[in-house]
Amino acid sequence: MSDTNVQRRQFLKTSVGAAAVAIAPGMLLFDMAHGKTEAVSSKVRWGMLIDTANCADGCNDCVKACNKENGLSGGLSPTDSQWIRKVELKDMRSGREVSLPMMCQHCAEPPCVDVCPTGASFKRADGIVLVDKHTCIGCRYCMMACPYKARSFVHEPLHDQKPDVPRGKGTVESCTMCVHRVDKGQQPACAEACPNKSILFGNLNDPESEISRKIRTVASTQVRADLELNTGIRYQGI
Repeated sequence: MSDTNVQRRQFLKTSVGAAAVAIAPGMLLFDMAHGKTEAVSSKVRWGMLIDTANCADGCNDCVKACNKENGLSGGLSPTDSQWIRKVELKDMRSGREVSLPMMCQHCAEPPCVDVCPTGASFKRADGIVLVDKHTCIGCRYCMMACPYKARSFVHEPLHDQKPDVPRGKGTVESCTMCVHRVDKGQQPACAEACPNKSILFGNLNDPESEISRKIRTVASTQVRADLELNTGIRYQGI
């Protein structure tokens, strides 16, 4: 083996070791890029309970808040990203109609992560499912695997991006549950903006949290519960 190859291998070995020491257990480079310095924990699982009875037909405040918070254009063209959308459901037997917001469901067993060939799609220890734009190659396997059609592909160059929300042409993206806000102890923008307080955000793993107490007292369901993905987003009234 040449001296050059030996030196190259030694450099890589040293670099990987240094990176492992520098990053705390449970930390990801994605978190470091967002300024997060503490490891997330599986003791927490962030989720939402959405009350469809209070979700007004025609109200798009959650969608507008998401667009503003994350620097999205709001669907000005067919190729624009949409991280949250309002869906109208109708029971054909009874005629009953409900309106609800649909976004990434932050599954405990996310199909998007399973099919990603580079590891760009990943789930944090606290249950938030994200995409690392640095390793996403734009293959869109995750878009095909998602049963909720919750992911978008960035077709055009982006300008005036939000510093806390890295995006990029040729990559896939979806609802991040406003991870940059959550890591600061804040609510996701959609939950904060809902005028009827239809979106309850909290820790599903804490039996004393407001969301856990509510789930114990009301009937709630997961969209496509038959897939056994154990979603972090639950719905009341459907």
